[in-house]
Amino acid sequence: MLEVIVSKYNYWIFAILLIVGLYSMMAKNNLMKKLIGMNIFQWAIILFFISVGAKRGGTVPIIAGVLGDRGHEIVVNATEYVNPLPHALMLTAIVVGIATTGIALALLVAIHRRYNTIEEDEIIEELKK
Repeated sequence: MLEVIVSKYNYWIFAILLIVGLYSMMAKNNLMKKLIGMNIFQWAIILFFISVGAKRGGTVPIIAGVLGDRGHEIVVNATEYVNPLPHALMLTAIVVGIATTGIALALLVAIHRRYNTIEEDEIIEELKK
């Protein structure tokens, strides 16, 4: 049983980060803590996809030449290569996440300037007046 848990440690780390991020987004009243929780949640998903896309003994899918020495096509065994699609998609997700965080931080600054707080319940009370 312990061997199964240890061998799948990446999934446990993913699950713990996911739970921490979700808890922070759901339970905290501070908007900055919610933003940090959102980033932790996002990184958990990115780490999950990267760990799923990795392959032991796999190599970069770059083929030196399409044709061999005699002009014949080279036979490529696809199982020897790592699938680059999850890594490319997660690179895009990282860029989108950074942009989202930047916009959220700018909104937090604007909220703080207007209400002098970033506590969600205090802002709601201010809006009810």
